[in-house]
Amino acid sequence: MKRFPLPAPNSARSVAMAAVIVCLAASANAQDRLGGHFGVLFPLVTHVNDNTVGIGDDFKIGFPMGITVKTSDRYAFDLEFVPVIDPREGGPVNVSLTVHPGILRNFGDGWTGGLRMAFDINSASWGFTPLVNKGFPRGDVTYFVEVVVPIRFQDDIVGNTHTSVGLGVHLGIGF
Repeated sequence: MKRFPLPAPNSARSVAMAAVIVCLAASANAQDRLGGHFGVLFPLVTHVNDNTVGIGDDFKIGFPMGITVKTSDRYAFDLEFVPVIDPREGGPVNVSLTVHPGILRNFGDGWTGGLRMAFDINSASWGFTPLVNKGFPRGDVTYFVEVVVPIRFQDDIVGNTHTSVGLGVHLGIGF
């Protein structure tokens, strides 16, 4: 059996101290780079096939939640999930889910712009969502108002593709 010599007591202590310092530095960096958000989304208006539908015609409400990884002081990757509740008069409530990864850019003074991909789960629909966001920092959290313009490419039951363009407002809290 081959034996390996143990490090001298001072070198073992140095290695342990270096490991602790690296772990503390990494966790401090992760705190500065990881974030999240939760909010409520109101789709205000949607236009598709020469037909415009407003929030009063077809009320829906979404609950966006996401995890943000800041890649620099200006840019971040944000993975958002948006369950949407669509109460239908005379029918069952429909609940859909959109997976919404995107890139955000900090413009300073609380303003952020971004572009998200959109994948509507169990639906023949996908697209993009440009957004503009204004944040209001309060202690450890930031309250925000975001304007979104969902653009979706949707296939109907016979395979024809239709493009819808909407306008919505997302109110939330980031942490």
